[in-house]
Amino acid sequence: MFMGEYNHSIDAKNRLIVPSKFREALGEEFVITKGLDGCLFVYDNKEWAVFEAKLRSLPLSNKEARTFARFFLAGAASVEVDKQGRILVPSVLKEFAELTKDVVLIGVASRIEIWSKERWEDESAYEDMESIAEHMSELGLGI
Repeated sequence: MFMGEYNHSIDAKNRLIVPSKFREALGEEFVITKGLDGCLFVYDNKEWAVFEAKLRSLPLSNKEARTFARFFLAGAASVEVDKQGRILVPSVLKEFAELTKDVVLIGVASRIEIWSKERWEDESAYEDMESIAEHMSELGLGI
């Protein structure tokens, strides 16, 4: 399980250090793709296979399902960790997430999210946590 928040920098060659705690769980090769809310999602190969199977099970006849699958699969890339613990973030993904110099990597249970520091620190996303918590209880997650 991934958890925690780590601040790092992405360099001019699109290289990003992956925190050692995350690298231990991810292994030497893993998948990075477009995520929701303007971030990137990172999956170890086992979790990616589970997610990919769910995408494959969506009905091809449903336009929203096709669009949803395209969103995640078209931007997906397999990346490898170099000897310095860095990955090369594909340009298309760097641009999608508007990653500049400062980035934040956060663990979210089965995946890691990579955020531009500016977006991550945007307090407006968490202004209504009480209301969000109420909706989570409707989904069976009571606190």
